[in-house]
Amino acid sequence: MLKVIATDRAPAAIGPYSQAIQAGNLLFVSGQVPIVPAEGKVLATDITGQAEQVMKNIGEILHEAGITYTNVVKTTCFLADMGDFAAFNAVYGAYFTGKPARSCVAVKDLPLGVLCEVEVIASLE
Repeated sequence: MLKVIATDRAPAAIGPYSQAIQAGNLLFVSGQVPIVPAEGKVLATDITGQAEQVMKNIGEILHEAGITYTNVVKTTCFLADMGDFAAFNAVYGAYFTGKPARSCVAVKDLPLGVLCEVEVIASLE
């Protein structure tokens, strides 16, 4: 059985998808961009600020599902510029202390022209 997980403490989906879907004991969180939920727009202009907002958005969705960052088993990170890798990692490492499996790739463009996007898979156990 699939269950939609949604919170107004994270940005609403900007397309035909859910913030997250629970499938059995797994939670699949859609890619999060650095939109500030209360403002409905991206405020940070640098990778550090944008990465911080992305992590906060992910945290709110995890919280809504009753779990934390330590439940995350896999992340996929998308960067607009691999030159931002070190600065992104500094923020990422402060949140994902359990060191989940990860892929990190540079992409040509991201929605809304943002610098980073992160999706996660987490265990609900």
